[in-house]
Amino acid sequence: MPTTSPTPRDLPPTAPPALKARLVSRLRATALDTRPLAHPVFRRLLIGQSAAYIGTMVTSVTIPVQVYALTRSSLSVGLTGLAGLAPLVVFGLYGGAIADRFDRRTLYLTSACLTWAITLALLLQALADLRSVPLILALVAFQAGAFAVSSAARGAIIPRIVPTPLVPAANTLYFTAGNVGQVAGPLVAGLLISLPSGYCWAYGADAVLFSVLLYSAMNLPPILPTGSGARTGGLRSVFEGLRFIAAAPVLWMSFAVDIAAMTMAMPTALFPEAAQLRFGGGVGLLYSAIAIGSVAAGLFSGWIGRVRRQGRALAIAVTTWAAAIALAGTVHHLLAAAALLATAGAADLVSAVYRETILQTYAPDAMRGRLQGVFTVVVAGGPRLGDLRAGAMASATGLGVAWTGSSLLCMIVVIVGALLVRPFWHYTVNLAQPPSPPTRPETAHQP
Repeated sequence: MPTTSPTPRDLPPTAPPALKARLVSRLRATALDTRPLAHPVFRRLLIGQSAAYIGTMVTSVTIPVQVYALTRSSLSVGLTGLAGLAPLVVFGLYGGAIADRFDRRTLYLTSACLTWAITLALLLQALADLRSVPLILALVAFQAGAFAVSSAARGAIIPRIVPTPLVPAANTLYFTAGNVGQVAGPLVAGLLISLPSGYCWAYGADAVLFSVLLYSAMNLPPILPTGSGARTGGLRSVFEGLRFIAAAPVLWMSFAVDIAAMTMAMPTALFPEAAQLRFGGGVGLLYSAIAIGSVAAGLFSGWIGRVRRQGRALAIAVTTWAAAIALAGTVHHLLAAAALLATAGAADLVSAVYRETILQTYAPDAMRGRLQGVFTVVVAGGPRLGDLRAGAMASATGLGVAWTGSSLLCMIVVIVGALLVRPFWHYTVNLAQPPSPPTRPETAHQP
C-alpha cells in the first residue's frame, strides 16, 4: 500500500530552536563555572587540595574518636579543638606576614610538608600504640599552625594564577571541593576506623591523600609578592595588615558579618542534644546536612561570578544563612530540619565565595598574605567560638533560645550593620582588573 508522509498535525510538538538554545544557555549559566580549570597551575592545585580535603577530614574525625577511646571523656575531646585555636591565631597572622615578604610557592610547599610530617607522626603513634593524649594534643597544635600558614599562602596565590574575572569561580571550585571533602571524609573515616588497627588505616589514608597536594605544590611556579610587600617582619608587619583592614570598611565589614554568622548562628554544638531530645536520633544527618547543601549550591553556582555588588550579596547570603538556621531550630521533624540546614549550607557557600573574592580583589597583592592570614583566623576560629556560645547558651537558656533566638539576633545585626556601613553595602567589584603575573619578570617561567 502506498505510504503517506505524516502531516504536521501528526508530528509531536517540538520546541522552537531559539527556545531550546535559550534553555541550554540558561542551564549553562547556572551550572558550576569550570573555566578556571583551563589554567594548568590552578587545575593541579585544585586536584591536590581536593585530595587533601578528604584526608584532612578523615584525620579530623579520627583524632577525637581516638582521644575518646583512650580517655572516655568528652572534656578531653573538647581539648582537641582548643589545642588548635591558639596556633591558628598566631600562625595565621604571622604566616600571612611571611607570605607578603617571600616566595609564596616556597612558603606553601614548606608548610604543606610540615603538615604531612605531622600526619606521619600521628600514624607512627598509632602504629606504636603509645596511647598518649598529651602527644596527640601537641601534634594537633603543630598541625593547626602549619595549616594556618599554608592557608594564608594558598589564598594569596589564587589571584595570581587565574585572571581576576575568574577569581569568584576559582573560589567556588575550592569551596565546593572542600564541602565534598566534608561529606566524604567522615564516611571514609568511619569505614577505616571500624577496621582492625583502624586508626593506623585512617592516618595512613590521610598521608597518602595529602601527598597529592605536595606534588601539586612542587609544580607551582615561583610567586613573589608584587609591589613593596612587607618591608618589616614580626609583629609590626602583622599590625600593618590589621591597620589596613581597620581603614577599609569593605574589608572589616566582610569579616564582621562572617564572625556574626559563625558565633551567633552556628548550631553544630547543639546537634547531639537536638537529635536526642527532639528528633529521636539522626545526629549524623544533622552534621552532614550543611555540607550537602553547600555541595548542591556549588553545582549550580555559575551565576555567582556575574554579581558585581558583592558587599550587598554577601550580606544577603549571611542573612539567608541565619534565617534558615533559625527556622531549622523550630521544626520537630528530622527531614525538615535537614532540608533547612541544607538551605543554610547553600547560603554559606555563596557567602564564603564572596568573602574570599572581596578580600582577594580589594586588597593589593603586597597585602594579600596578611589579609589571608586574618581570614584564616576568622574562618577557623569563628566556628570554635560559635560552639562555645551555643553550648553555654543551651545550658543557661535552653535549646530553643540558643538555636533560634541567637540566629534571629544574627539576622538583625547583619542587616543593620550592612545598611549602616554604606561603602560595604554599595561595594562593586571591578572584574575588569588584569591579573598580576605569577612571578616577577626576571624569575617568571611557564609551568
